[in-house]
Amino acid sequence: DAFGAELITQIPQAWNVTDQTPMLDAMVSRGDLDFLFLAPVDKNAMIAPLQAANDSGLPLLTVDTYIGDGDYLNGEVKFPLSFIASDNFLGGQIACRALADALGGTGKVYIQNVKVGISSTDAREAGCKDVLTAEYPNVTLVGVDYNDDDATKAQAQVEAMLQSNPDLGGIFGTNVFSAQGAGTVVKNKGLSGIVKVVAFDATSDAINMLRDGTVDLVIAQKPSDMGYLAVEMAVAYLNGVTSIPKHIPTGYAVITRDNMDDPNISQFFYAPFDGTVTRKTAGLKIGF
Repeated sequence: DAFGAELITQIPQAWNVTDQTPMLDAMVSRGDLDFLFLAPVDKNAMIAPLQAANDSGLPLLTVDTYIGDGDYLNGEVKFPLSFIASDNFLGGQIACRALADALGGTGKVYIQNVKVGISSTDAREAGCKDVLTAEYPNVTLVGVDYNDDDATKAQAQVEAMLQSNPDLGGIFGTNVFSAQGAGTVVKNKGLSGIVKVVAFDATSDAINMLRDGTVDLVIAQKPSDMGYLAVEMAVAYLNGVTSIPKHIPTGYAVITRDNMDDPNISQFFYAPFDGTVTRKTAGLKIGF
């Protein structure tokens, strides 16, 4: 609203190519959009649909997730104007370093993930594995499961993992539903504080689990920064700016029970947008 742009938003019911592709096609076929940005659900399968959108004359960038290898300057896919996101590999390193430290540098760790092919959570898993291998020889990664963004499936997987590894020390939940499933099982089994849980994304559920001792650490991205910068770059490009950075990193807030009531940290708790805007002006139309 501050840039005088109208934001047209669509949200897929499920995180998959089948849902996202027709929504993307519908955005393109509107014919009245000036710019498009989105979080691709699959780094490979969404290349062709996004290439078609771009070939139609609709400039675009990606936020949170990328297509190809994410290197829009030198990589295999170059047509998106920019990729705006936190460093998810680093996020995975931060998460599992904290998890291993909470275990005193020894024990068993499990990764609860979403599905292969999502650039953000793939990178978080890779960052976790990297730091465990490089820095914690006495911490054993006992497995990785993929829940397809289904909290119920995540719970069943965590239940099975705890049955096969009753001495499991820690769980890294790479996204909202992964952490929610892990936290729910740990709490229901009375294992809060015994099985350490690190949650990615500062949803209200994750924050509540942090407060009650079920989760030991929450890593918050800065999604509002991603959205703001995406609109800012779109408007800049449409105003003739030619130096749009191919990658714009956004940071993290690491949230613990010790700092969660600090306003400088609690500002990064996720909250749904209530529709309130400070001003309304006519201008560009941007699809998301």
